[in-house]
Amino acid sequence: MAFSGLLSEADIKAALKSTEAKDSFEYKSFFAKVGLASKSTGDLKKAFDILDQDQSGYIEEEELKKFLKNFHANARDLTDSETKAFLSAGDSDGDGKIGVEEFQALVKA
Repeated sequence: MAFSGLLSEADIKAALKSTEAKDSFEYKSFFAKVGLASKSTGDLKKAFDILDQDQSGYIEEEELKKFLKNFHANARDLTDSETKAFLSAGDSDGDGKIGVEEFQALVKA
């Protein structure tokens, strides 16, 4: 489990339960439920590194689509509309991807 030691299993389970239905993902409530919203910038950097699957220094659209799978292998993919809304919310400089500072700002928003 990629997030063990950083997030509680109970929080992960509850957050994923709230996103089971298609188009039910809302990043602000997910970050709060899973416990990321209350983490330090150092912990958010660790979370970013987990989410940045290809270690490019950015979370791209395809990685966002698989976002929930980072928390549990059986979680669903985000829908195209959820992915685009998530990317749009986090991509403050308009380059089509989310950098670590953008991710930290998004989680704390």
